[in-house]
Amino acid sequence: MRVLVHDHSGHPFQAELSRELARRGHDVTHSYVEGYVSGKGKLEALPGETITFEGIGGSKQIDNQRMLQRLVRETLRGFELVRHVRRVGPDVAMMSNVQIPTLVIFAFFMAVLRRPWVLWHQDVYAVAVRSFAGSKLPKRFAVVAWAFEVAERWCSRRAAAIVVIAPSFVPVHEAWGTADKVTVIPNWAPLEEIRPTERKNDWATEHGLDDVQTLVYSGTLGLKHNPALLVRLAKATIDAGRPVRLVVVNSGPAVEVLREEAARLGVEVTLLPFQPYDRLPEVLGTGDLLVVLLEQEAGAFSVPSKTLSYLCAGRPVLGLMPAENLASALVERAGGKVLPPADASLPEAGRWIANVLADDELRVELGEASRDLAEQEFALERLASRFEHLLGSTARR
Repeated sequence: MRVLVHDHSGHPFQAELSRELARRGHDVTHSYVEGYVSGKGKLEALPGETITFEGIGGSKQIDNQRMLQRLVRETLRGFELVRHVRRVGPDVAMMSNVQIPTLVIFAFFMAVLRRPWVLWHQDVYAVAVRSFAGSKLPKRFAVVAWAFEVAERWCSRRAAAIVVIAPSFVPVHEAWGTADKVTVIPNWAPLEEIRPTERKNDWATEHGLDDVQTLVYSGTLGLKHNPALLVRLAKATIDAGRPVRLVVVNSGPAVEVLREEAARLGVEVTLLPFQPYDRLPEVLGTGDLLVVLLEQEAGAFSVPSKTLSYLCAGRPVLGLMPAENLASALVERAGGKVLPPADASLPEAGRWIANVLADDELRVELGEASRDLAEQEFALERLASRFEHLLGSTARR
């Protein structure tokens, strides 16, 4: 079976799935948008691998703050993605994290070409935009949310099959009349690529973090997050009697917000851009405790994948996130702490962190529980088999 997996972001677990499908004898091309800035996975074929990795869209870094330019760019990328599909000639294609204008163009031409494709639905953009319209976005974005819903529903109806990452997505597809196509397969993180490391590792030493206790956040910071909350969390931990260094690995507008809030509160913070993927285990291993953020409005339409990487890294996890989110249940099963993403939660969160940082035995126990849970939930063979069956049946249809 010839398969094209396109993941706009280039994230690690999608690349791991493609590798496993190639190991099973399928002809797999895995593509991504080269200029999109995020924590990317291992996107080069290793010696002996038969998989093809291909970046599209050029290597120039993308500025998502200019909305008109972004709309034009994402529309043009839809045509590029169609050309890409025609050149690869897959029996079935699977699309992940594709932006709405790109997806509409892609879905239209796939219908014209009569080629089957699978929507790997990572975010319900319509729900996301509607949730933030009037708060983090101007009220007029309610119209954008309506347009996105029309577009997402239309694209979903033209997909041959749909994979959603949480049961909370199913009611959306029931309302759209596409629930009969839906399969729920939760996201995961690569167990073999993200392994626990020594706390005093080379990366920690290079950045002067080997002899100070740290809170680490590594990942994107956008509408779904309140970056200033990270700084205030560190301050709450210090106020609870435990000195700590906040380390944030991120590239984008949130960096300046973090810097200003740290200066205002007098909190020491280490701000670093996204790191090479092969160093991610050391980055996460540098954290004595790892932090997840997710705004209350995002609880139903997003599952923060960084949570899954944190569990693989074998560290205690604190989530400032909605309790109903799928990732919250994983954090609590690993013995971590989940609290609402609000300032009112910070005193309790700071006390919990201070307690964990002061107790070496507890910290090790929580870290081992995180890794154990990851090994239970993220077994690649089982997950890849579900995708292989889905893609095969879609290609045959």
